[in-house]
Amino acid sequence: MNILVVEDENSIREVETAYLRKAGFTIYEAETGTKALSIFSKTNIELIVLDINIPETDGITVCKRIRAKSSVPIIMVTARVEDQDELIGLECGADDYIKKPFNPTLLVARVKALLKRSNSNILSNDYLSINEEKQQVKVKNILIKLTTTEFNILIALFKNPGKVFDRENIIVKAYNDFGSSEILDRTVDVHIKNIRKKLKVEKDLPEFILTVIGKGYKFNDTL
Repeated sequence: MNILVVEDENSIREVETAYLRKAGFTIYEAETGTKALSIFSKTNIELIVLDINIPETDGITVCKRIRAKSSVPIIMVTARVEDQDELIGLECGADDYIKKPFNPTLLVARVKALLKRSNSNILSNDYLSINEEKQQVKVKNILIKLTTTEFNILIALFKNPGKVFDRENIIVKAYNDFGSSEILDRTVDVHIKNIRKKLKVEKDLPEFILTVIGKGYKFNDTL
């Protein structure tokens, strides 16, 4: 689970990252808003601990920019004490809010609680994040637009890594209709081709859906 900690005070950032790493999370660090946005654009970040008062690009602006393209959970951190600041943070899209000074064990607890809430309908690996409830797919934090049929195919394969689905089974999963005998096998091949193309947001990404010659398709179980 990848967490981005954005904090310009080295001593505070070191404590936050130490406790979160001890809890089993992989931590990325940024001391400025500009660096935070750069890391987020290149990495599959699954939660952000974001200080409001950071240089170059402030935390509120960072939150707004990330929210414009992602629903990743965000915990705002600030030394300010005014209730208005908390409201501003939440209105810009933050999911939770912690005021300094705080016990780092509280941060870990809030991170775990927020992840539990936000991941209740999310399937993920190191590259993909799939929200079933919202029918939303992200690759490396980039939102991918799939048709309903494509989404159903991806979900079926993703939930069963390594399991080979023949075209008939894929048709049933994709159309939720056991009377879909008029749908041709080559239609499945076209859907798979489109899904592969849409998921390939970077040329060096692995193949997510593999062809099993003479049998059908499966989701890459080595990811």
